[in-house]
Amino acid sequence: MSDKLRILLTGFGPFPGAPHNPTQPLVARLTRLRRPALDNVAIASHIFPVTYAAVDRQLPEVLAAQKPDALLMFGLAARTPYLRVETRARNAVTMLWPDAANTRSSKRGIAGHADAMTFGPHTARLLRAARLTGIDARPSRDGGAYLCNYLSWRAIENVKAGGPRLAAFIHIPLLARNGAAQRKGAARITLEELVDAGEAMLMEMVQLARKRPLAGPPRG
Repeated sequence: MSDKLRILLTGFGPFPGAPHNPTQPLVARLTRLRRPALDNVAIASHIFPVTYAAVDRQLPEVLAAQKPDALLMFGLAARTPYLRVETRARNAVTMLWPDAANTRSSKRGIAGHADAMTFGPHTARLLRAARLTGIDARPSRDGGAYLCNYLSWRAIENVKAGGPRLAAFIHIPLLARNGAAQRKGAARITLEELVDAGEAMLMEMVQLARKRPLAGPPRG
């Protein structure tokens, strides 16, 4: 591996009720960014199928392959008209809604009776960076009980086990297929605005990861 700082960006594919997931074009745009501040940064990306099995299988695989110093994840919150910076992952899984493979969870929790796990104080820095672009961004303590929350939980587990130094999860609103804002009271945030906010948060993650020592056992 090179001595570049490594950042992994992730999004999700389509799922029931969302045949076009805007995290895919957002992650693609951010991965292609070319900025002087990113000259010594290697940016990789991964799009997860919206299934529990895929997260459990692919997250360890992509972390082992990319060995990222920071993990910046994006997910869709179709009913929220603003950007949400998640501050924690809840020990909760919905038993009502199946994933994209039509699989329902057989239990309401991810890890027994464990408490919620926080991403850390760096989420406040990401929130500030996003807001400085002019986007409507707000902190969130509830990432739901579907795949976004599930991936958040697994990511925090990996940080605690000595994987990435930092992880963060950002919920974005549903956009029109052409990337423009939805009308009639739905999301008014455009893809271009999301890219600007995403770039600001990415830059902040780069700075934070450079200052953050490794946690847990050393990585091979």
